[in-house]
Amino acid sequence: MKRLIERSRSVGEVLRWVTQNPGKVSASHYPIALHKLGQLLQQGQAAAGGESRGPGQVLEQPEFQTLCQAIISGCSKFDNFSIVNCLYAAAALGLPGESPLVRVLEDESRSRLGRFNQKDVSMVFSSEANNKALEAIFSSQLFYENRQERFIRSMAEWLPRKAENLTPYTMALIAKYVARHRLREPRLLDTIANFLLKRGEQLDSKVIQKLVFPFSRMNYRPSNHSELFPKLEAILEQKAGTSPLATVNILMSMFQLSHFPQTVLHQVFSPAFITNVMSIPYALIVRRYLSLLDAAVELEFRDYGGPRLDPRYRVLMFEHALTADEANRKYSYKGLVAEALRQLVGEECYRQDEVLPPGYCTDFLLWINRSGTVLPLSRVPAASKAPSAHPTASPAAVSLRSSVLALTSDLQDFAPVVLSVNDKWHYCQNSDILVGSRAMRDRHLRLLGYCLVQV
Repeated sequence: MKRLIERSRSVGEVLRWVTQNPGKVSASHYPIALHKLGQLLQQGQAAAGGESRGPGQVLEQPEFQTLCQAIISGCSKFDNFSIVNCLYAAAALGLPGESPLVRVLEDESRSRLGRFNQKDVSMVFSSEANNKALEAIFSSQLFYENRQERFIRSMAEWLPRKAENLTPYTMALIAKYVARHRLREPRLLDTIANFLLKRGEQLDSKVIQKLVFPFSRMNYRPSNHSELFPKLEAILEQKAGTSPLATVNILMSMFQLSHFPQTVLHQVFSPAFITNVMSIPYALIVRRYLSLLDAAVELEFRDYGGPRLDPRYRVLMFEHALTADEANRKYSYKGLVAEALRQLVGEECYRQDEVLPPGYCTDFLLWINRSGTVLPLSRVPAASKAPSAHPTASPAAVSLRSSVLALTSDLQDFAPVVLSVNDKWHYCQNSDILVGSRAMRDRHLRLLGYCLVQV
């Protein structure tokens, strides 16, 4: 049966083999049939000079409905390999995500997720996929919920060649997935950046916001940033008022990547922009993000002399001071920051959950020299230990240990306050909060992507 399906020369021939011989068709034959249908449709499209011959024509045939119903009825008895192959084949065929076949396959895959091995999952996402297939894959909840590094690495090799044929919606789905799972694949990120550079004027602010987000989330400056950032700035100057929340989010991303669009800041802090914000349904959310942006201006853009957010429009990020338990339960990004530090600076260059005398509990402890270099802490003893406890320590370790003790002394000059790594600029909601020197605070701020140590 497998050979007969693979040798078929038309859609009708495939459907006849599968539907007229139900006793000879096993679970493994269904994905083969779906794959073959996809290949034949693509060949037919090429022969027709590019005219669309999508899955709609196939869906109309009773034999195809019979094939789909057979898969739907029997998929609960399929093995994992057949399930994931059917799901991928359906995506490659271009079936819409709301079709009964795709919905049933996704539901069955989701229910088996705990029993899938890596090969089972990766098989769904391992081919040279087209625009429709990519859209179906990245819209799949099963795919979205799981980190597929093998597929992303493979896609980074061929996506640059296909990017021009992708829709902004598909590229936004890819960017959303990359950001969610923090997949630091430079080739893929640069492809998104090039897409933005070439088609930025045609996109609305909401789409641009989604495409920019992966860069700020991973503190990655794309290779074309010297061209891309000025272009984004020019686009925002024209479209700042069309989607206020998207505009502010883009600005926040650019700030995190050390680009400060002064002209756009003049706009978003202007009375006209604020008046526009006050009239939209999600005014409170925009005001909250404007408050964060205003705090970022104070910390990051010291040379800025333009308008700032009127104090009467400032909103606290959180309605009340959070206890440590509340922060960890509702808003903590501590685990994500730990993973980011592990990837960015290595396990030798930071410590987690250190206690500094006289009792300051830190989420993360790093040491950074005046040039901004993160120094290794692996050989530096805990700050609570006296220097004499390690008489054979190297001069570098002694120097670092002295610096850590100096930091401890510096911290004792401040009243204990609760800061957490839970959100960007959260600690800025009270302007009188200081942690060590201002320069030290700013270095930590930039290093952790606006997430600070907890003291």
